[in-house]
Amino acid sequence: MGVDYSEAELEAALVDNIRAFLIEMGGDFAFVGNQHHLEVDDDSYFIDLSPYHRRLQSLTAIELKIGEFISEHAGKMRFYLTALDETVKLPHENPSIGIIVCKSKKRTRVEHTLSDTNKPVGAATYSYYGKLPESLLSLLSTPDEIAAVVQGLDINDV
Repeated sequence: MGVDYSEAELEAALVDNIRAFLIEMGGDFAFVGNQHHLEVDDDSYFIDLSPYHRRLQSLTAIELKIGEFISEHAGKMRFYLTALDETVKLPHENPSIGIIVCKSKKRTRVEHTLSDTNKPVGAATYSYYGKLPESLLSLLSTPDEIAAVVQGLDINDV
């Protein structure tokens, strides 16, 4: 199955559904922003998603990749984590955490890539559904049912 969306489209969909995404990740995250700007030596860098983990008191860098995990992703993530820790992290906060979200990964490649790092970096995969499976369609309202509810709303009652 070929990829028929871009990393920017994946990011936009996650931002549109940020509450559900953060709950799925454990519920202790607060959303800081997307395309989080870092400046290092007068060069600009942008972290795709930047939540904050409240219990761990750690900034988190999430990089979205629409393809398979490759070793180079980890080098970029280590750079981001060092930059966050040296320029953004407050003295009372713990070191930043990195999560690389990719379409697929080979376990041994990830293990070899991350085995000698002292930065907390992980790789996770996601699934994309172009349309809902038939078994889930019955759980949702139809577009016509939603339109009827919206049309029946009285804006003065809100």
